[in-house]
Amino acid sequence: MKTTVWLSMVTLVAASLSAADTDAMGVVKAAAKKLGDKANYSWTSTSKPEGDTQGPNMGIEGKTEKGGCMQLAFTFGDTTTDAVVKGDKVAVKRDDEWKSPDELEGNGAWMARRLQTFKAAAQEAEDLATKAKALKVGEGGLYSGDLTEAGVKEIFGRWQRGGAQTPETKGAKGSVKFWIKDGALTKYEFNLQGTITIGQDQQEMAIHRTTTVEIKDVDATKMVVPDAAKKKLS
Repeated sequence: MKTTVWLSMVTLVAASLSAADTDAMGVVKAAAKKLGDKANYSWTSTSKPEGDTQGPNMGIEGKTEKGGCMQLAFTFGDTTTDAVVKGDKVAVKRDDEWKSPDELEGNGAWMARRLQTFKAAAQEAEDLATKAKALKVGEGGLYSGDLTEAGVKEIFGRWQRGGAQTPETKGAKGSVKFWIKDGALTKYEFNLQGTITIGQDQQEMAIHRTTTVEIKDVDATKMVVPDAAKKKLS
């Protein structure tokens, strides 16, 4: 009898934990969708290498409006590049001139291809929540969990090839955290690790980066898209 009662209690606790995980996932997705439904918002994104991996710090200053454009300022080390995105239309500023993807070469062309699949903060947060194995609730509105291997590989694919093809990846793993206050997403952070094989010479590159994204100026973001950039989006 005691064994039966004990087993029943274990089953109830496991079911309760599973339901809590499911609810946590729903809360995060709802908060991300709520942000995406706002008239406009801004965000800052900072990506830094961890451990023994190399590479520059990378940052993004982003603005977006519902049904409109995204304005982005990418910083790689000491270099900043401006871009405007609307759907799969992209304009990138190079040498003080706005250019479309077919007018760019080299790194500029690579960036333009990547921007064609670029996600604003609300969409990226929802995508990350979908890629989580499960999310658990912590203190102070923190929701956290590990990412699936397949999810990390997909993200690496978008980073390296503009979403066209996923590179061969070993040891792909990651984690994600979301901060939610009064049902609103205020910040999220994700850590990605793995070794990818790139290029015709099949070079291996170790990746271990932490990206932190902070949301700001919700319904108070002002956007002014240059006319020269608008022409490239038409």
